[in-house]
Amino acid sequence: MTETNDTARAQAPDYRDTVFLPKTDFPMKAGLAAKEPAILERWAKIGLYQRLREQRAGRERFILHDGPPYANGDIHMGHAMNKILKDIIVRSQSLMGKDAPYVPGWDCHGLPIEWKIEEAYRAKKLNKDEVPPAEFRAECRAYAAKWVGVQREQFERLGVMGDWDDPYLTMKFDAEATIAGELLKFATSGQLYRGAKPVMWSPVEKTALAEAEVEYEDVMSTQIDVAFEIVEAPNAPELVGAHAVIWTTTPWTIPVNQALSYGPDVSYTVIDLDGKRVVVASDLVEPFLKRAEADRITDSNQRWVKPSGIRIVGEGAFAGALARHPMHHLGGFFAKPRPFLPGEFVTTDAGTGLVHMAPDHGEDDFLLCKAHGIDPVFAVDGAGMYRPGWLWLGGQGSVINKKFVASDGPICTDLREAGALLAASDDFAHSYPHSWRSKAKIIFRATPQWFIPMDGTKSLSHREREGAAEGGGRVRAEADLPPTSHSTASSGPLPLPGGEGAPPRDIAAELPSFAGAAGFGPVVNPSNNPTLRNLALDAIERTRWVPERSQNRIRSMVEGRPDWVISRQRAWGVPIPLYVNRITGDYLRDEAVNARILDAFRQGGADAWFGADHQALLGSDYDLADYEVVNDILDVWFDSGSTHSFVIEARYGEGTRANLYLEGSDQHRGWFQSSLLESAGTRGRAPYDAVLTHGFALDGQGRKMSKSLGNVVDPLKVINESGADILRLWVAQTDYFDDVRIGKEVLGGTGDAYRKIRNTFRYLLGALDGFTNTEKLPVGKMPELELYILHKLGALDVELRAAAEAFEFNRYARALSDFMNEDLSAFFFDIRKDCLYCDAADSVKRRAYRTVLDTLFHALVRYAAPILAFTAEEVWQTRYPSDDGSVHFLEWPDLPALPGDDAVSTEWADIRRQREAVTEAIEPLRREKTIRSSLEANVTVPEMLRPAAELAEVFIVADVTQLDGAVTVARTDHHKCGRCWRLLPEVEADGALCHRCDDVVS
Repeated sequence: MTETNDTARAQAPDYRDTVFLPKTDFPMKAGLAAKEPAILERWAKIGLYQRLREQRAGRERFILHDGPPYANGDIHMGHAMNKILKDIIVRSQSLMGKDAPYVPGWDCHGLPIEWKIEEAYRAKKLNKDEVPPAEFRAECRAYAAKWVGVQREQFERLGVMGDWDDPYLTMKFDAEATIAGELLKFATSGQLYRGAKPVMWSPVEKTALAEAEVEYEDVMSTQIDVAFEIVEAPNAPELVGAHAVIWTTTPWTIPVNQALSYGPDVSYTVIDLDGKRVVVASDLVEPFLKRAEADRITDSNQRWVKPSGIRIVGEGAFAGALARHPMHHLGGFFAKPRPFLPGEFVTTDAGTGLVHMAPDHGEDDFLLCKAHGIDPVFAVDGAGMYRPGWLWLGGQGSVINKKFVASDGPICTDLREAGALLAASDDFAHSYPHSWRSKAKIIFRATPQWFIPMDGTKSLSHREREGAAEGGGRVRAEADLPPTSHSTASSGPLPLPGGEGAPPRDIAAELPSFAGAAGFGPVVNPSNNPTLRNLALDAIERTRWVPERSQNRIRSMVEGRPDWVISRQRAWGVPIPLYVNRITGDYLRDEAVNARILDAFRQGGADAWFGADHQALLGSDYDLADYEVVNDILDVWFDSGSTHSFVIEARYGEGTRANLYLEGSDQHRGWFQSSLLESAGTRGRAPYDAVLTHGFALDGQGRKMSKSLGNVVDPLKVINESGADILRLWVAQTDYFDDVRIGKEVLGGTGDAYRKIRNTFRYLLGALDGFTNTEKLPVGKMPELELYILHKLGALDVELRAAAEAFEFNRYARALSDFMNEDLSAFFFDIRKDCLYCDAADSVKRRAYRTVLDTLFHALVRYAAPILAFTAEEVWQTRYPSDDGSVHFLEWPDLPALPGDDAVSTEWADIRRQREAVTEAIEPLRREKTIRSSLEANVTVPEMLRPAAELAEVFIVADVTQLDGAVTVARTDHHKCGRCWRLLPEVEADGALCHRCDDVVS
């Protein structure tokens, strides 16, 4: 029997040469890691980016302004995610026919780079302060230039298309000149003052920090309860001799205490503690006694009972009261009694309900003390040490040293010996700010700094200000700010503590040198111009925020932020190019001087200021001896906040705004905000029309990536192993408005999705082999199935354009993938493969199918190009090889016009549902091996008013019977065509031909 069958098969005709089989050189195995670099070289060779600019010249422009990363180290997954998303958006806008330039940039100044150079010095046991400043800055510049080059190659390898030959760098001379010019705009309009107030300060890096440079870590701190003896209480004489108890987790601030604060409406109790009368908020007596490990008073049931004693209310008892510092016996600064001040911020949430005030080291402390004429004393220097000559612990520290502030450290030891330390422990767990660069603790420290006020109004014009000076001199800065402002500047000269604790007059070695007023700045404009906070909040309302919820975040940050501290005491950055009058304390505002300064910057960059002939810059109208030269540098966030001026406006015209800023969610307090404030202060509006925020890249378990955890996913490694298009697809598929996960399993799923897309393109290329325009069929002659697919393509087109315009590429990628997998591969291609392989080449149905395949190809390769930049290029070049062509020159597809009625789509949606039911009904018989293929099935389906032969082709079965009732399946007894393998009633025996195949072969 076997021999007979073998003989029959051997004698059967071979119809393979009569069947069309798809043919393409496009491989299923992608090999992206090897192919992509060659594609990058080709793009560079043909000048892809510049030619696009030429082709799109005069079109509607879309500008995505690149937020500058630090030129410091290899890129990480957050960089990759950010740059890929930007590139997808830029390419999609270009696809929609717009001129979409992309100018990449880098932040080249600031602490991250300076810190790296200092680390290198420390490794060589060198002191940075002993290196000539110009040499140090040159090393910073060289370091930044090195990493710009490294990161540029890495970003390009991601497939990011941009002006890599001319990126913007904040350290370019023109950029530094523009940054300085933007600062002078604030100065000229009076939106600048120097004041002494607490700012976030890094004792390790010896500079002020911006909020965006700070991160919070859980730590264990020392908590102490300290007694201040009350020496005067006009409203409650019985309090004299009692001790007000304060609680703090920063023991190092006790040596600079200047007052105590109470809650006006808080109830307090005077209790006896081991023979000492102490005052504590009534609601906090029990936790205080627990910290002090005092005996508790209990009733017969061992329940704690509040001790009897005097009950007082803050406002009635403490008004006008005075206490003495625990170290008053040292004299000098410590001998002066400390006043009790009412503080609305005092609560009974924790502590004792009484707060010690150190205006040098807290915002609330500073403002409350300032309102009562108490100024900072600057006892803690830039390294966190008490300055030499300070009566208590002078020359000692550092205040962030855990041993120094511990319960057995010198501060607590001295307080204990003075009888003032009631409780101390080193076990208080809380979140504490750290420098994100050095990872060291920071402190709040009052130092003379330059500020841009949030609530001071804009000043008079320069001419009006000169007139005001002629009429009576300078208007003081403290009058410029509303009473509730966070922006209070010190009035008069900076106070220097008297007595034995007074520092030597050369304190200028620690503080910027100046005489006269410590605070000066905006003059109140009688026209009531809006404040910077007003302008910024208004601009937020006029900006599109994606996602919408991000608007609430930045609004709350701007509503509550303090004045912008723009000065830094570092070497590598753009200097603050101001001259301060040594008599009046005001800074010079002269347009001619400013012009000379900026010209010097353009010629020699920031170094032009540090090594300048300042008399020449001042000109003949001013004597340098009358002016202090400011040598602070600008906050790096001011640098990056100014980029819109020397990137967008400089390249595309004054007043031009970016269409989009796009960065991670942390930039609401960083670049988004600094750019907003800089532009609002100089232009009265935001520098952007829209802002998109994305989340962070986490590991596969949703944890923050960390070298110590060993869970870092390196984008460069992923590219070298799998290719950049896998990363690009991963970015597009994620819901990047929130934090996203990436790991081996996630990338495996992305790889599977990529292979399905690639297989669709491979099928299209193979199926279109030999296709020419002469084969095309007009829409009016197409079968309904082809019209249905064109309708589906049209719906996809609308959805993709809407998703691209909404910057929702998760939605875009999902719609594109679903269409390729479900509408095409699993449905359309599956049904029409028989027609493609076996119909006559000139049959209407086959021509219609290939015509639609051609339409699909041109649409899908364009839709995929923004995401799969390399693969789309490979697909396009496979079909249309060219020395200088590219898929990225193409624009959004023009789809054929279709009949307006949706009847075809509605009816075919019903047919698809029935097809799914048939497939489901056949599956049990396949598992039982009753039938091996759906082609062997006869099915009965509910009446569909369609020819049975058409339904059989759609369902890919042998025969269809239409009757009322459920779907049923049986094995057919038809014979199998020897060419198309369909089982049909007209086939007389297995191996014989059906009518269609017989006609084609004949």
